[in-house]
Amino acid sequence: MKLALVYDRVNKFGGAEQVLNALHLIWPQAPLYTTVYNQKTSSWAKTFEIKPSFLQQFPFAKTHHELYPMLAPMAFESFNFDDFDVVISVTSAEAKAIITKPHTLHLSYCLTPTRYLWSHRHQYLNQPGLGVLSKLGQAVFKISYPYLKSLDSLASTRPDHYLAISTTVQKRIKQYYQRDADIIFPPVNTTNFSYKPSQGYFLLVSRLVPYKQVDLAIKAFNQLGQRLVIVGSGRYHSPLTKLARSSIEFKGQVSDQALVKLYQNCEALIMPQEEDFGIVAVEAQATGKPVIAYNSGGALDTIIANQTGLFFNKPTVDSLSKAVKQFSLHKWNHQQIQTHARQFDIKYFKQKFKTCTEAQWLKHQKKLKY
Repeated sequence: MKLALVYDRVNKFGGAEQVLNALHLIWPQAPLYTTVYNQKTSSWAKTFEIKPSFLQQFPFAKTHHELYPMLAPMAFESFNFDDFDVVISVTSAEAKAIITKPHTLHLSYCLTPTRYLWSHRHQYLNQPGLGVLSKLGQAVFKISYPYLKSLDSLASTRPDHYLAISTTVQKRIKQYYQRDADIIFPPVNTTNFSYKPSQGYFLLVSRLVPYKQVDLAIKAFNQLGQRLVIVGSGRYHSPLTKLARSSIEFKGQVSDQALVKLYQNCEALIMPQEEDFGIVAVEAQATGKPVIAYNSGGALDTIIANQTGLFFNKPTVDSLSKAVKQFSLHKWNHQQIQTHARQFDIKYFKQKFKTCTEAQWLKHQKKLKY
């Protein structure tokens, strides 16, 4: 079975990139097709055979792909997969737009239906997150939105089968694309984590972009006066640091080893945003630490209320602050939290994904015979 991987763009590291690394362990010979490849910000991809599209040569495309929304679907359509039996697209945007011949199975691992066109359209329009280019981005988006939405609807029909990363994403796929999807949770290497006693701070791990709601956590901890350590980088770093008071510390990007220690030594992880899945919530629980999360999205799949974490019901400072205050009233079983996290281990992801892919490939072959 000759297989290829496809991903929206290779220019950062996050949960999707952890998925790709896990798939690379299953199929190390599979090339990775993408719109653009930024080697400076994607050291994780050095072991892959990367095949970028024609967009690689466009000005600013590696760092500001948002400037070319109408070209991304065309870039994926330009690839030829005739030599492959199976193509797996890992996507939250345009990668599902690839065109495959009937003999090739297209299996789409959907991180979420294209966020800026469907579930988070208004948020992206109001806060494109492009810095000095934001006004230009807004203008381009307003003009191109109807066309892009139409293209995305068309692209959604191209995969032969969908897999979703969470129950929330499964529901979105049904709502926006009218397609059914099986669920395979993203991988976490839980064996890398172990428990240690807290050193008295709460932890937030996130890219510093608007929809992650980091400002909500900062305002809440400004009000509470408790220690909050923030790990991550992004275009909103400067305004967020200006918003924070002295009890809040920004670590920026840290090594994997440093991040493990930060998980181990924290009181709990704070997750103020709706996540499609939320790998950081599982990582925190793998160290035996509970999670205080917004009661929505992937957190509903990964956290057991009052056993492995707490939920707050409204995306407001008061609601989050109340949950943080309630946290100290609970007695947490750290071993139970770790046991819960192990069900998301990478070994189970690899087994499930390989089994599912092979089953879908056999099913596809049988279909071709009739």
